[in-house]
Amino acid sequence: MDYHNKTISQTLKHFDTSAKGLNQKQRKKRLEKFGANKLKEKAPQPLWKKIGKHFIDLLMIVLMAAAILKGITGDYVEMGIILAVVVINGLIGYLQERKAESSLNSLKQMMAQTADILMDGHRKKIAAEELVPGDLLLLQSGDILPADVRLMESHDLVVEEAVLTGESLPVAKSTSLVDSSAALGDRLNLAFSGTQVQSGSAIGIVTATGDQTEIGKINKALQSVKPQTTPLIRKMNQLNQQIFKGLMLFILFLVFFTTLRYGLEANLLLSAVIALIVAVVPEGLPAVLTMILSLGVKEMSDQKAIVKSMPAVETLGSMTVICSDKTGTLTKNEMTVKQVILPEKSKNDAAASSELLHLIMNNCQDLRTSDTQKVSDLKGNPTELAVLRHVHQYQVPKLAKLQQLPFHSRYKYMATTHLVNNQLMLFVKGAPEVLLDRANLTTEEKNYWEQAITAAAKQGQRVLAFAAKEINTEAIRHEDITDLKISGLAGIIDPPKESAIAAIAKCHQAGITVKMITGDHKDTARAIGAQIGLKHSETVVEGREIENFSDEELQQAVKKTDIFARTTPEHKLRIVAALQQQGEIVGMTGDGVNDAPALKKADIGIAMGIKGSEVTKEAADMVLADDNFATIAAAVKEGRRIFDNLKKTINFFLPTSLAQGLLVIFALLTDRPLPLTPVQILWVNMVTTVTLSYALGFEKANPEIMERSPRNPNEKILSPHSLFRILFVSLLITIPAYLLSSQATDPQVARTLLLQSIVVSQAFYMINCRELSDMPLNKSLLQNKAIWLSLGALVLIQGSLFLLPFMQNMIGTASLNAAQHIAVFLAATLVFILIELEKKAVKALARRTRSRTA
Repeated sequence: MDYHNKTISQTLKHFDTSAKGLNQKQRKKRLEKFGANKLKEKAPQPLWKKIGKHFIDLLMIVLMAAAILKGITGDYVEMGIILAVVVINGLIGYLQERKAESSLNSLKQMMAQTADILMDGHRKKIAAEELVPGDLLLLQSGDILPADVRLMESHDLVVEEAVLTGESLPVAKSTSLVDSSAALGDRLNLAFSGTQVQSGSAIGIVTATGDQTEIGKINKALQSVKPQTTPLIRKMNQLNQQIFKGLMLFILFLVFFTTLRYGLEANLLLSAVIALIVAVVPEGLPAVLTMILSLGVKEMSDQKAIVKSMPAVETLGSMTVICSDKTGTLTKNEMTVKQVILPEKSKNDAAASSELLHLIMNNCQDLRTSDTQKVSDLKGNPTELAVLRHVHQYQVPKLAKLQQLPFHSRYKYMATTHLVNNQLMLFVKGAPEVLLDRANLTTEEKNYWEQAITAAAKQGQRVLAFAAKEINTEAIRHEDITDLKISGLAGIIDPPKESAIAAIAKCHQAGITVKMITGDHKDTARAIGAQIGLKHSETVVEGREIENFSDEELQQAVKKTDIFARTTPEHKLRIVAALQQQGEIVGMTGDGVNDAPALKKADIGIAMGIKGSEVTKEAADMVLADDNFATIAAAVKEGRRIFDNLKKTINFFLPTSLAQGLLVIFALLTDRPLPLTPVQILWVNMVTTVTLSYALGFEKANPEIMERSPRNPNEKILSPHSLFRILFVSLLITIPAYLLSSQATDPQVARTLLLQSIVVSQAFYMINCRELSDMPLNKSLLQNKAIWLSLGALVLIQGSLFLLPFMQNMIGTASLNAAQHIAVFLAATLVFILIELEKKAVKALARRTRSRTA
């Protein structure tokens, strides 16, 4: 029901209550009917589910099946090693990605704990949970509202609603009727649960409690919004499926081929299949990707971006649209006097006019009572603080205040009297339209001021007027506020941050669209949008227009609109959904409770760390510790660097895994013994995982990383060229290694040569992977200390196979002579050179193709 469009008597009648409130019997019945005034919660996910979901990855299941098969055949040591790898990877995933879903608890904390009501005409304090519709709620300064109310009495009530509506200024409330189509922030006769009374007092009829309140609707929206699967997780699932399908294809082919051709025994065939699984499945890859994402999380925290969910690091790099709140994110969240307008006739004596205006600004106010008070320490009305900050720079004297008419929403001005140069003066400050009506102006002067007011309003400024007149007595009444002389106007606005303007320009350069979604007014939003450099700042869509759009119409509107004003939580949610339906990767910033559902719906939710509510922080994937939009641009750059390094790591891992798999396949096809045992294959995988794999995660960002467009969200990690590179490199590693090992007469030495050749070739190939299409031997190679540390660690760990007898016994290796080590090194060098030649050939082919199509 639209209570803002109902009279007080209609509302009282609807709830069957009176000006004395409900009685005890009525309240008891209603509490049973409507339930406690609290928000409902979803049942928490059990711990076993939270941990278990990290073990249902497709490739982890394949490895577990291989371990079980090993146990069936009696190889318990190898079974234990494989299971240990699975358990370690699963636990790392759980510990790193554990994220508390505490949004609902935070919402509960926002609701007041006690409430004052009228019951049978008597004031009574009750628990907030006991409030029922129809109660008469008593409000005073500092109260957090425990329920939604229709105001029936309002005494200069001013409510801070930014947390719910996004309104940048506190809202003066009234009891008057409001149009039925008014937006949530314009319903001045209503006050909402979770908002805070800044000043004044009131009595309100409780219209909604618990989940029926506006904050309750947000709670429902949070519960209904399904968390988005990040692009990285989607791509990794695709990659896992590709590996799984390839592996199953190999196994089926080999089982039929070897059985029909050679009639292998089931036991030998099972060992070969397990060896193939262990070889091809990159079991160390999840751990390495987790580590690279963890590094990204740490790097971003150093840049004031606190990432709560690791895959969100990569999502930042793939964002195509950023939907940002206005107040405090794009703007300074500090009302500032943008311009001062003096009387038209004052141009000949601007100094005298400015002096009088500054006197009014510094003395017609309530906040600063003495010259010893620092303006920076003052708290109170943002508009009055803006005026005091402005006038403070002129060192204006503080005059004794003789009399005062305080501000009242009915009159929309305040007035004070002072003695100035032995003359009693009346200073007035207030709404410009009110002061113009009470001023003694010619038609020409009135037109001048009205034009100035209109021009300032079009720039999104809130206009305040200042006036004065000489009086004969200290005592003043509202009837005396006539024949004023307008001394000037102040245009006040929350100005944009310079860093935000620069960051938006960077985002545009990087192909990222920035959209502003605010609860503020249309003109203010348009003015700020133009100042910060949004592309379509001339067009503003308001919340009431969104309500009339179908989903298809909204999808068209979001394409050509970058500014949305007077929006509600539902509007924000629909905007994000409309963008996602068009294939966009959406980042959404916010600070108020009203932003939480949209943040959860977005591909990456970004909350403000300083002024953000706890609800928003919990619903978000990332928290900006400095509330600065520029931090998002820096995080996008880091996200792109992370994805580049993930891609390099995957391109390093897969060819080396396939190379080991090819050895098993070749042995089966030629009816030869397995060249490496499953333990030796696991050794190769783990030694490179422990050492080489991590190094690529420390590569610095390409200098041109923010000049390229966001990658296609549907693009797979493995492109056709990547698949070719994987096969090409795996053959390059496998063939020389196999030829070298075939020269040895001792089977153990042959296995050792093969193992050593694969490991050293992988080390050289890691250098290749520093640049996927360019020469990797550049200056930045010397800057990446991690590469040199990883190579040193590899030498030590791999060296233990030749120096420590117990390691040789455990892994099944032998010592090699100098000539054999040199041969291994030359084979690895050949791999490196051939891969660099392939890069050059591919680049030349691409240039030729582009020149033909140009």
